[in-house]
Amino acid sequence: MGRAVETTEHAANILIADDHPLFRGALRQTVSNLLPSAVITEAATLEDTTSALHDNGDIDLLLLDLTMPGTRGYSGLTFLRAQFPSVPIIIVSGNEEPSVMRRCIDFGASGYIPKTLDTETMGIAIETVLDGGHWTPPEVDLVTPADRETSDLLRRLGSLTPQQMRVLMMLSEGLLNKQIAYELSVSEATVKAHVSAILTKLGVESRTQAVIAAARIETGQWQAQGGA
Repeated sequence: MGRAVETTEHAANILIADDHPLFRGALRQTVSNLLPSAVITEAATLEDTTSALHDNGDIDLLLLDLTMPGTRGYSGLTFLRAQFPSVPIIIVSGNEEPSVMRRCIDFGASGYIPKTLDTETMGIAIETVLDGGHWTPPEVDLVTPADRETSDLLRRLGSLTPQQMRVLMMLSEGLLNKQIAYELSVSEATVKAHVSAILTKLGVESRTQAVIAAARIETGQWQAQGGA
């Protein structure tokens, strides 16, 4: 194990979100060794992660698996980034493609840790992000600005409210307005208002185009449609 690090005056409050119990346990042990006084919470789904963040307003860092139940592609990251903008997120993933790592940073992650990373380097990454910085493997290009389409996507996503982001994700799952209303415990009229606002903010003209936009968010491929 690498050296223990303590970077904050108070005990770091860290949330580990991963659907694989064995890896989640291993990551918990690693974090405990690196930050002996850390308070660690675990979650196995996006819903559990959201609940944990709602229930605990003092989370200092979220270690997030890119692909766990309730997420597809970058949708979980973009949803959590919109809902909890003050919580730094490090993606912990088995995907080691530099383009995926860069896109996660573009979508608001503060760091990216491949699951094969050695413990000492993982400690450096966590320490860097807890200190307010960003960390990715050295092969990731963070100097070149995000392309215009990605910048446009980030701007549009940033304009969605957390509830609108939830509705967008449900639209992409094929849910009807009445099903979304049931899941969110709101009226169908409220859902229709959210859908209308989503269309306007994403610059699309129909529900179908919004679903296509959501799919592109999930894959990281974005091209605005419609007149906006």
